[in-house]
Amino acid sequence: MLNGSLFVIGEANGHGIPWGDVAFQLVIFLILLALLRKYALGPVMGIMKQREDHIANQLDSAEKNNADAMKLVEEQKQELVAARTEARELLEKARKQADVQREEIVAAAKAEAENLKESAKREITREKELAVQSVQQQVASLSVLIASKVLEKEVKSEDQSAIFDQYLKEVGEAK
Repeated sequence: MLNGSLFVIGEANGHGIPWGDVAFQLVIFLILLALLRKYALGPVMGIMKQREDHIANQLDSAEKNNADAMKLVEEQKQELVAARTEARELLEKARKQADVQREEIVAAAKAEAENLKESAKREITREKELAVQSVQQQVASLSVLIASKVLEKEVKSEDQSAIFDQYLKEVGEAK
């Protein structure tokens, strides 16, 4: 029976399943599904795949950058430790060098003081000997003068030398 629909199976009063309509709608649905898959789902899935790849690349890049940053931070820490160690070594070397220089300066000052002391002793000894000689000459001259006045005679130069030598011996023994 034809009731305005293609095929109706079941009762004649119109309460049956219209299989023709179901088949038509199923064909339309499959065509629509194929069109959606080709024109809508394909590009959307492509865009989603591109977006997924882009996010994955960004995550990989971020992880790589993070790893590089951590590596750089570790290198900076190592360089800082090395710089501090080098600074400590330089300071220690400078202290040692300063100690050596201080010891050299002290030793040089002591040596200079000792040299000045020895030089002063030699100068004092020389001045003392010159003063003794000068005093001896003055005493000899005065002794001759006094002796000549006491004896009231003039002593010859030969006699004066002999008297002078004798007096020097006496003064030398008196020391």
